[in-house]
Amino acid sequence: MDLVIIAVAMVQRYTRNINHVARSGMTKVAVLGLGNFGTALAKNWLDAGMEVVGWTVEDEVYTAVRDKSENTKYLPGLALPGMGISMQIEETVTGTDIVVFALPSAVVLDVVEQTLPFLQPEQILIDLAKGLAPGDQLISEAIEAKLSAVNLTNKVCVMMGPTIAPELARGVYTSALVTSEDADVAANMAQTLSTKTLSLAAGTDPRGAELWGAFKNVIALACGVVDGLKEDGRGGDNLKAAIFAAGYREGVQVLPALGAQQETAFSAAGIGDLFVTATSPHGRNREMGERLGKGQTLVEAEAAMVMVSEGVRAARMFNALCSAQGAAAPFVGIVCGLLDDGTSIEEFLVQVMKL
Repeated sequence: MDLVIIAVAMVQRYTRNINHVARSGMTKVAVLGLGNFGTALAKNWLDAGMEVVGWTVEDEVYTAVRDKSENTKYLPGLALPGMGISMQIEETVTGTDIVVFALPSAVVLDVVEQTLPFLQPEQILIDLAKGLAPGDQLISEAIEAKLSAVNLTNKVCVMMGPTIAPELARGVYTSALVTSEDADVAANMAQTLSTKTLSLAAGTDPRGAELWGAFKNVIALACGVVDGLKEDGRGGDNLKAAIFAAGYREGVQVLPALGAQQETAFSAAGIGDLFVTATSPHGRNREMGERLGKGQTLVEAEAAMVMVSEGVRAARMFNALCSAQGAAAPFVGIVCGLLDDGTSIEEFLVQVMKL
């Protein structure tokens, strides 16, 4: 009898977790991190009638959103009517249905750690960061581990796709993939967070989505180098296409060995996200490569950019991971040579074109 009672309680708790958002009336979303992407998502959800509160550590962002309903630092001119704003995590997440971590991979786990004491069991977490955490875990896996360590069972989803923030913010039709190992949770989040112009599909490969979310930044950085060479006539679309193809081929070959499902390569989180990141003038990883192609050093390029370029960290991450696991990743190695080993642009191009 005791086992039956326990089983019933577990089912009831699971059902509450899945259906909480659907039953709670107006969806309440906490967005932790108000850079380009977090602000653009907040705008979409506000316009869809959701209640949104954002969290930031930047005084400039906090003051602008509070006083002007606008993030003047990252997306100036974008109205955010009715959006809540706080610099306190507890105040931000309390009473919300969904907690979105819209933060760079280098800092997201620290913020998750700060958030844990204030989470409620029914809240669902959305991870937008991608990459490896200490111990060769993915960011989402590290979040799961932190939850488990304090006996929390909140569901975690990963959201990836071709979501260039300025376009998303102004209502250009956009698609992305929401993934969870729990298909029902993924479907619930895709339905709840889709809007008139943001179409979210559900998937069950969070590891693959996150791996592609990081790997495409390496390819985009390499493609950006070609854009930087166009000024002196050495770059062009033919060369960029060749580098794009070489990088994508390596991702298709290597990422399944690291745990990605093969079909994720052909989804919005795979080829879709890669295409827009490598080609859009708004892509910050492509911009990083362009700066290198124009002759800036890595230090100079990083100092000049407002937004973080994840491609540098991702290249180093995959280089170390593939080396440790004996997976051949020459494209990644060539990019790391350009970033860290003093490889010249000309030699970089010669090496990539041999792949």
